[in-house]
Amino acid sequence: MPFIESKISVKSTPEQQKTLKERLGQAISIIPGKSESWLMVDLQDEQKMYFRGDDSKPLAFICVNIYGSSDPDAFTRMTAELTKIYGELFNVSADHMYVKYAASTDWGWNGSNF
Repeated sequence: MPFIESKISVKSTPEQQKTLKERLGQAISIIPGKSESWLMVDLQDEQKMYFRGDDSKPLAFICVNIYGSSDPDAFTRMTAELTKIYGELFNVSADHMYVKYAASTDWGWNGSNF
């Protein structure tokens, strides 16, 4: 049950959104046991964001939430892939993006909790 939420400071096109969804669907398999079949994605574009007091460059904040335990090595590989994806699609440089991970066994779906 992965959920990837991202905020970007730039406007995205429908084509970019579709490509993002597809590429995140492929990338999530980097984390053991995760697949696109359970992936939920949220993209919030045109967010007013500042980094180091500056808003002149594209920025991104990405949060990867997963059900289960963490895998630091997989998260490292996932960060590299997310950096590539958001850099190519939205021109966000690696030093203007944060990636946060959250792993929890407290998830609900379909009216009950796992």
